Formats: sequence, structure tokens, C-alpha cells
Amino acid sequence: MLPFETKHVPVDYQHLAPDGSEIRLLHSMNGGGLVHCTLPVGGVSKPVHHLTTEEIWFFLAGQGQVWRKQEDREEVVDVYQGVSLTIPTGTYFQFRTVGESPLQFIIAGMPPWPGPQEAVLLEKGRWDAI
Repeated sequence: MLPFETKHVPVDYQHLAPDGSEIRLLHSMNGGGLVHCTLPVGGVSKPVHHLTTEEIWFFLAGQGQVWRKQEDREEVVDVYQGVSLTIPTGTYFQFRTVGESPLQFIIAGMPPWPGPQEAVLLEKGRWDAI
């Protein structure tokens, strides 16, 4: 039986994701994990795809754009507080901050994140990474 956990979002990030975003660990359980992600003002992530995990993102603050691509289907969506989206396994994706505030969002990942080898860097994305 897993113990109860209660946490606050840490002030400092614990990891830089393979895409370059700042990750603050929240919780991990048998079926998935939850993190707080920040992309600083002017930031553009590196384009990646995941090998085995799928994610649900919920945006808390800032404004930005997310590019997603699956085979011949491709889109760019505007994101801001209250927007949620999914990143199915194998989807190519990249995101960037637009505006004067960092882009902040929660990521629920299933199954739990296995490590940095999970994210495969792409040669080309929608934008040049910063």
C-alpha cells in the first residue's frame, strides 16, 4: 500500500527535461506521475517524441503555443490558463512561450516517466529551439 503524500510546488526545479523545460516533481504512483513544468519567457523547447509514455497537460499561467504532429496530421494550438491538451505516445511535439510571463503547466504522465531516454530528440521541429 502506498502512503498518502501532500506536496507544494518546489520553488526551484529539480530537473531539466530533455526538451529544455524546467521540471518540478510532484507525485508518482504505480499508474502514472504528476509534474509542474515551466518554460521561461522567450523559451522554445527542443522538439521531441516519447517512446512509451502519454501525457495530459493543463496550463496554469502564461501564454504559449504547442505544436503536435502525428504522421500527416499537424497543428499548432494557442495555450494559456485553463487550456488542456493531450500528447499521445509517439506524437512529435514542441512548445514555446509567447508573452511576458513564463509558461507554466501540470503534466500527468502515464506510465510513470522512465528516464531521459524516453524523449527522442527530433532533427527538426516547428521552431528553432532556444
